[in-house]
Amino acid sequence: MKRILRTLLAAIGVLGLVVVGAVVFVTTFFDPEDLKPRLVEVVREHSGLELDLDGPLAWSFYPRLGVSVESAQARLASQAADDTPFAAFDHAAVSLAMAPLLRGEIAIDGLTLDGLALNLERDAEGRGNWETLIERLEERGEEAEAVLAPASAGPSPEDAGGLAVALNIASVQIRDGQVNYRDAQAGRELAVEQVDISGSNVNPDTPFPVTASLQVAVENGAESQGEGDAGMVSQVDLETKVNLGLAEGRHVLSELILDTSTHLAGGDEEDAQEARLHAKNLVLDLAAGQFKSSGSNLELNLLHPRLGEKRLPLTLAFQLDADLQQDTVRLREMELTGPDGLEASGNLAINELRQAPRYEGQLRLASLSLRPWLVRFQAMPTTASNQALSEVALASSVEGDLESLALDDLTLSLDGGTFNGHLAGRFDGSRLEADLKGDSLNLDDYLPPPDGSPKTASQGAIIQSAVAEEQSGGLVPAEWLGELDLDAHLVLGQLTLMEQTFENVELTLQGSEGRHRLTAFESDFHDGHLAASGQLDVRETPLRWRLAPRVENVRLGSLLDSLSSEPAPLGGRLQGEGELESQGNSMAEIKRALGGRLATRVAEGRIAGVNVSEELCTAAARLEGETPSREWRDDTEFERAEASFRIRDGVAESDDLLVTIPGVALDGEGQLDLTSEQFDLKAAARFTDSVDAACEVNPRIVDVPFPVRCEGQLGGDSGEWCRFDREAFQDTLAGLLRREVSERADEEVEERLDDAVKKLDERLGEGAGSELRKTFEGLFE
Repeated sequence: MKRILRTLLAAIGVLGLVVVGAVVFVTTFFDPEDLKPRLVEVVREHSGLELDLDGPLAWSFYPRLGVSVESAQARLASQAADDTPFAAFDHAAVSLAMAPLLRGEIAIDGLTLDGLALNLERDAEGRGNWETLIERLEERGEEAEAVLAPASAGPSPEDAGGLAVALNIASVQIRDGQVNYRDAQAGRELAVEQVDISGSNVNPDTPFPVTASLQVAVENGAESQGEGDAGMVSQVDLETKVNLGLAEGRHVLSELILDTSTHLAGGDEEDAQEARLHAKNLVLDLAAGQFKSSGSNLELNLLHPRLGEKRLPLTLAFQLDADLQQDTVRLREMELTGPDGLEASGNLAINELRQAPRYEGQLRLASLSLRPWLVRFQAMPTTASNQALSEVALASSVEGDLESLALDDLTLSLDGGTFNGHLAGRFDGSRLEADLKGDSLNLDDYLPPPDGSPKTASQGAIIQSAVAEEQSGGLVPAEWLGELDLDAHLVLGQLTLMEQTFENVELTLQGSEGRHRLTAFESDFHDGHLAASGQLDVRETPLRWRLAPRVENVRLGSLLDSLSSEPAPLGGRLQGEGELESQGNSMAEIKRALGGRLATRVAEGRIAGVNVSEELCTAAARLEGETPSREWRDDTEFERAEASFRIRDGVAESDDLLVTIPGVALDGEGQLDLTSEQFDLKAAARFTDSVDAACEVNPRIVDVPFPVRCEGQLGGDSGEWCRFDREAFQDTLAGLLRREVSERADEEVEERLDDAVKKLDERLGEGAGSELRKTFEGLFE
C-alpha cells in the first residue's frame, strides 16, 4: 500500500513539475501580444469587421487557466476610423477549469464580458447596419469551426488522441452592457442599458438557470417630438431555465418570469406601470422564426390619475404561437380577469405583424356592471336610473387593425335587452358604423334625470335636455360630428323615450363632412304611425337643423293620457305633417329660431267632460227665454278638427282653426310662443245650416257667433285657460239687435208703401203706383 502511495505521489509530483515547466515556458518564451495580428486578420476575413485591440492581451494560470482582452473595438468596413464603433467592450475573459485538464478534458470554467456596447442603426430605406455582417457570417459559416485553430495549436479535439471538450461552463457573466438602436425610418431611438446577464452550469444537454436585468429607454426623434409623444423607460428583470437544444435548433425557456416596470421619461418611477409575465414553457425556434408559449400568465398593475390612488390589477392567461417568417401571431385560450366581475375570453390571430398589423378572432365578455368601471375612469354619466349599464355582456367576432375595430355577428345584452348585428368604428372617432337589431331599449334610463320633484313629460324633457347640454357643451357634440363619417341602421322592437313607447322602430342615419341626414325614421306609436326625415349641418355656426315629420292615425287620447296623470280632454285620430327648420345647439336656441309649417287634422274626435252642443243650445234657448228639455251626452263628438300653423322665430300662428260638430262649427285664430310657452287663442262657435242635428234654434241666431278666449302658459292650470268672451258676445248681440230694428223698420215702410201704391193705382190707374215705388226704393237704397 505504501508503495502504491509513493508511486501516486511521485506521479503527481512529476505532473506538477510538467505544469510548472509549461507555465514557465509559456510565460517566458511566448508573448500573447503576438496573437493580436492573427486575431485581427481572422475577424476581418470572416466578418468584415475591423478589430482594434487597444488593451493588453494577457494570460492567467492561477487559480484558473485563462486569457483576457482589455478595451477592444470593432468597426464596419464602411465606417471611418473616427466613427463610433459598431461594437466595443471594456474587458473580456475566458478561463478553463484545472481539474478536467488533468483528466485530459477541456472544460470552460467561466466567461466574462464587461462594458459591451453595440451601436445598431436602420437607415431611411429600412436597411440595418448589421445586415452586411450577418450576410458575411452566413457565407463563411462553414469555416467558423476552424477560425481560432492555428497550425501550431496541436491536434484537433476531434482527433482520438486529442483533448475532449466538455461544454459545461460553470459561470457566464455579461455586466454593464449597452445596446443603442436608432431607426431613421421610424424616427425613434432605443437604448438598452445596464445589461446584466448571468448563467451557471451552462450545458447544451440539460436546462440551466439564467437571470438578466436591463433598462430600456425609448425616445422619439426630434422631428416627432410633441405633446403626448414623450419617451418611455422600462426596467426589465428575467429569470428562467434554458435548454439550449443545439442539436434540434429549439431553445426552451421553462418557468419563465419576466418583470417590467415602465414610466414616462422624466416621470416619477413610483407612477410606473407594472407587469409580470409567467410562462410555463417558451419554445424558440430561431431558424424557423417560430415561438410558442404555453401556460402563460400576464399580470398587470396599472396606475393612472383617472384610475384613482389604487392600482388596477388585471390578469391575462393565454397560449401563444408566433411565426415571424409568416408574420403571424396566434393568441389562444385567452382569459382576462379583473375586479368588479371582469371576465373576458377569446382567441386572436394577428397577421402582417411587422408591416401593418391586422387582427381577427372571437371575443366574449361575461355579464358585468359597467358602472364601477365608468366611475373608475371618471366617465360615468348621470343617468335617470341607478341600474342603467348594470348588466352588460357581449359575444362577437373581432376584426381590425391599429386604427379601426369591427364587431361582426355581435350579440350584445344591455340591461335586459338584446341586440344583434354589426358595429364598427375607428379609434380616433372619425367613423362609426352600426347595423343593429334589438328587442327593447329604455333610453330614458340613460338620459340625465329631471331635477327636483316629478315633472310633467314636457317639463321633464326640457330639464333633461338642459342637463345634457350643460354636461356636453350642447345638445350634440358638434366638433366630433364635424369629423365623423356615419352610417347607422337600427331596428328596435320597442323604444322608450320621454316616457313614450315607440314600437317597431327603424332608424337610418348617414353623414359625412359635417352633414348628417336622418334618412328614415319609422315607428308605430299609440296605434298609429310616425315617420320623419331630417338633416343636421354642423359645418356652420350656429348648427342648422331640418325636420320633416309625418303623423298618421295616432290615438290622441292615448297620447295625452301618457303625458299627464289627468284624463285626456281630447280623443280621436291625429294626422299631421310639416317641414321645420332651426339653428343652434341648445333647446333655447332651437326654439327661438324655429320656423316652417305644420298641418294637423283630428278625425273621429271627442271632447271629454263637456258637450259643446248642450252649452250652445242652452245659451240659445235662454236668449229666447226658454229652457231646453233634451238629454245630452257627457262628451262632444266632432266630425273633424284641423288647423295649419306658420312658424317663424319660434312663434306658431294659425288663422284657420276649424272644428265641426253636427249643427255647430268652431273656428278661430291664435298663436303660441314656443320660447315663453305663452299662447293666445280667439275662437267663435256658431250654429250651422244643419243645426237641427243639435237642437231647435231660432233662425235669428243661427249665424250668431259665441266667442271664446283662451290664453295662458303651457304647464299652468288648464282650468283657467279658456273663458266665455262676454264683451265680444255683447257686441255681437248689439249688432244683431241693430240689424233686427233696421229690418223691422224696413218692413213697416214696405207695408205702408204697398198700401199707398195700391191706393194710387185705384185713383190714377194701373202703372202709376209702380213708378212711385221705384222712386221710394231708390231713396232707401
